[in-house]
Amino acid sequence: MFPAVRLQFSDRQKQVLGWWSRGSPHRDRDAIVCDGAVRSGKTLCLGLSFFLWSMSRFRGQQFALCGKTTESVRRNLLASVLPVLGGLGFQWEEQRGRNRLTVRYGRVENTYFLFGGMDEGSAALIQGITLAGVLLDEVALMPRSFVEQACARCSVTGAKFWFSCNPAGPGHWFYREWICKAEERNLLHLRFRMEDNPTLSPETRQRYERTFQGAFYRRFILGEWTAADGLVYDFFDEGMVQPVPQGPARRWILSCDYGTVNPTSMGLWGEYGGVWYRVAEYYYDARQARRQQTDQEYAQRLAELAGGRAIEAVVVDPSAASFLETLRRAGWNVRKADNEVLSGIRRTADALKNGRIVICEPCQDAIREFGSYCWDLHSGDQDRVRKEDDHAMDEIRYFVATVVSPAERRASFYAGYVERPR
Repeated sequence: MFPAVRLQFSDRQKQVLGWWSRGSPHRDRDAIVCDGAVRSGKTLCLGLSFFLWSMSRFRGQQFALCGKTTESVRRNLLASVLPVLGGLGFQWEEQRGRNRLTVRYGRVENTYFLFGGMDEGSAALIQGITLAGVLLDEVALMPRSFVEQACARCSVTGAKFWFSCNPAGPGHWFYREWICKAEERNLLHLRFRMEDNPTLSPETRQRYERTFQGAFYRRFILGEWTAADGLVYDFFDEGMVQPVPQGPARRWILSCDYGTVNPTSMGLWGEYGGVWYRVAEYYYDARQARRQQTDQEYAQRLAELAGGRAIEAVVVDPSAASFLETLRRAGWNVRKADNEVLSGIRRTADALKNGRIVICEPCQDAIREFGSYCWDLHSGDQDRVRKEDDHAMDEIRYFVATVVSPAERRASFYAGYVERPR
């Protein structure tokens, strides 16, 4: 039905492309789940397969493309799939204001609506529509109510469900209710490794392998649904601690995790040769001292930590509204920190392992916390850190996420091979 386009796909990706075709032993399955490692090419091949299936099996029907947000659907899915469809001779027209995509091939035309499953209220967005199929990208990030509502809308004969995600913990509802019940649900489950993406060079794979550690390595590199347990930074030891560099730093930045009853942690960071060194700290535990400090007193401690240096910015927990205002009035250049916990932890681990940040010998409270900062083993299906000995850890995470690694880059180009469906 469709012309051949020269791209390169692995055997695993080709399996996804044709699982629904007449010659496939899986053609009678009702759903497919592609999970596993990051950058393994599962989103592209699943999305392309979804469009090929829907355009070859239906005419004049409606489908749903779902992600955490509609923008993530455009960025992660459509940005890579639509150019390939164009090479196959498809035409499309997007009405962004209506989150609607119309795709045509010859006389066949179907409509694809974009939905974001951000929170529990998102389920209402997809109510009432009749669908012939749904693709849910990053399904593990969506609330259960939204996923179930999206699947419930697929009432057209021959409808199928398409899922992709990176693994989370083994207590996650999607793992328990879909992957563990694959046969009962009549679904095909395919696990991806980075080796399944032929466009990734060995150097790129090695870089990603260095990025993750602990549970995140097992999830995002090995593709396992595994629990986060033990120390968060289990690779950190005092052998990584260095003396304070000699000479002037190129830049100076302060970071702060503010607490009233809970401890306050401040760090002084200097950039030497492209590496950020945490050269000094201020740590105050009001409970232990049996006295709370005021915002003005903490501002004075911050100034003392700066020690007359030319401070470029102060990175502060965005929830510390009163302290932020006190610093602004005192003339500091204040930056609200990026406070995404899990992504911040991953970026901090990457920065530590790759030598982009270094903890120096005077930072004894931070060093102490690295040795006790643990995952919460009683957090159910959510990854959470234990709210103990986490104040310097939060402050360091703020600095890394806001200054050192402010954005996680996403590759959006793939090469692959598409065979003509028969």
